[in-house]
Amino acid sequence: MVLDNLGSSLRGSLDKLRGKSRLDEDDVQEIVKEIQRSLLSADVDVSLVMDLSDSIKTRALEEEPPGGTSARDHVLKIVYEELVDLIGESTEIPLESQTIMLAGLQGSGKTTTSAKMAWWFSKKGLRPAVIQTDTFRPGAYDQAKQMCERAEVDFYGDPDCDDPVQIARDGLEATEDADVHIVDTAGRHALEDDLIDEIEEIEGVVQPDLNLLVLDAAIGQGAKEQAQQFDESIGIGGVVITKLDGTAKGGGALTAVNETDSSIAFLGMGETVQDIERFEPNGFISRLLGMGDLKQLSERVERAMSETQAEDEDWDPEEMMKGNFTLKDMQKQMEAMDKMGPLDQVLDMIPGFGGGIKDQLPDDAMDVTKDRMRAFEVIMDSMTEEELENPRKVGASRVKRIAQGSGQDEETIQELLEQHRMMEQTIKQFQNMGDGDMQRMMKKLQNQDGGGGMGGLGGMGPF
Repeated sequence: MVLDNLGSSLRGSLDKLRGKSRLDEDDVQEIVKEIQRSLLSADVDVSLVMDLSDSIKTRALEEEPPGGTSARDHVLKIVYEELVDLIGESTEIPLESQTIMLAGLQGSGKTTTSAKMAWWFSKKGLRPAVIQTDTFRPGAYDQAKQMCERAEVDFYGDPDCDDPVQIARDGLEATEDADVHIVDTAGRHALEDDLIDEIEEIEGVVQPDLNLLVLDAAIGQGAKEQAQQFDESIGIGGVVITKLDGTAKGGGALTAVNETDSSIAFLGMGETVQDIERFEPNGFISRLLGMGDLKQLSERVERAMSETQAEDEDWDPEEMMKGNFTLKDMQKQMEAMDKMGPLDQVLDMIPGFGGGIKDQLPDDAMDVTKDRMRAFEVIMDSMTEEELENPRKVGASRVKRIAQGSGQDEETIQELLEQHRMMEQTIKQFQNMGDGDMQRMMKKLQNQDGGGGMGGLGGMGPF
């Protein structure tokens, strides 16, 4: 999860206020100091940390919490609002014809980001094209071409040309039918004069509508100098933060946003072309504080279900809500889950799971869960169509045969069948729900204490 250590630390600080109805100055001071430590350890700039903590302290001491609101929830609301204000609005990305140029140091993830952004635009109904102008890094052309093939988007590059400005010029002409041009530029190991000169020349040719600075989430305090120099050279209209699936702290990237007086456009969450999401400040901070992000979750579910159905036109996810829930339905659901991204990211989007519950899980819990899901997939691949459609027919002799065919033990197969029975019961409960029941359930999910320290935040912010 984005800035995961920061989120865990903040949630731990706020949990110290559980059970309190009012705050005194010592309580607030302790919380503010913990927030300062959390932000500084995440590489957020010192001046930003002090401004933020001062605002939180002033509001926590001076504002009266609404009736029935606990001290913890009141401070959580203040922290949420102040963090959203710190990172600002999302970069405006109109869904129309435009040219976007990517800048950044070598290793920041520009080439991968260019293909990811092109994939994102293609899913919005536009025709994007990536123009690869990096002649400095060996393999840049091949990497970009392969990534664009996976994203199924147009690509232009010229491995035989060593003039990036000419490549940019030729690329615009070769891809003139595209709606969105994404120009990937060369990086260096450091901010060198020739890098700045080259990117200024490319900008003069492509005349971009928007320049995005691509930053590795692990950049740390070095982000400040990068942001300053690129902003002075070409003007930065937004930031893309990459590699947020690792252990990176990410605070340096937030500093860069403030330094360029810009905003965050996209987040890179993994290695595949689908691992990108539009930055939404409310959802970002909501996940950070363990309150989930239902908007991003619903978008991922809708996309994953759509892609899974496109691969198997005979499967209709709506049908399983009306009739029997089979192992084949379960298999398709698991395929869709794979398309939604890493399991820990998905849990971060569910109110009550991304915060306290996930914090309490063992370090290897996600790996164990993913391994079990893979084992289930192998088992279902070893079943006949009849068994997938009628799992109740899978008795002891069939379990033995499936175990031999899949290489899994019989106990794991029984676990799969039990998991199916539990999901089948849940589906039947949904089938018996009216619209009013569904609305009440969703409201409860959003507002209840999810058992992991989410807190009852009523109708605030992201919900």
